[in-house]
Amino acid sequence: MPGTQPARRRRATERKGDLRERAILDTCESLLAEKGYEAMTVGDIAQGAGITRGALYFYFGSKQEVVTALVARTVEHLWERSRATAESDDPRQAIAAAMRRTIELWNEHGLVMRTAIDLSLTVPEIGQLWSHTADLFTGAIVAVLERAGVPAGGAPDQAAAMARALCWMIERSFYHASQESPGSLELASAACEHIWLTCAGLTRQG
Repeated sequence: MPGTQPARRRRATERKGDLRERAILDTCESLLAEKGYEAMTVGDIAQGAGITRGALYFYFGSKQEVVTALVARTVEHLWERSRATAESDDPRQAIAAAMRRTIELWNEHGLVMRTAIDLSLTVPEIGQLWSHTADLFTGAIVAVLERAGVPAGGAPDQAAAMARALCWMIERSFYHASQESPGSLELASAACEHIWLTCAGLTRQG
């Protein structure tokens, strides 16, 4: 996503560097599960990635920069999987596909997503990434609602306002469900899908 990558000191053409950067981010994600954001250190990340602490600083200036880059990579994957949602001709299929892709990402990277939400108010770069992602998804939801016949506009019963409420409802629902039992994400997804279909006026069709 343009404008969302944190500043990094790296040589863009260095393939070995790309592999090392991926190892750093993969290690960071593993350490989030093992230790959590507060407990893990730059030294832990470097050791897990098989490099020295000094080598890690060639790519990232701090633990916060590493986590920001990890969040950026994760939300980029989220958007790549979901960008076709707004282009589907059938609103019902678009909604089902969006929820299916969302649940896949939360199953795979739920800890990163929760960390992004937790840090979004205190780390400006992560806050900007998360806000930008929410804007993208809100726009996609608007397109689906309008295609289903919801009037355009920002009034409470119009697409823009409804889409923003739906976006943040989905975020909160998946955030909490991802900390519960394995089946909780499926239940949260089903509930969010039903509410979205209801907002789109599609629950009585078919």
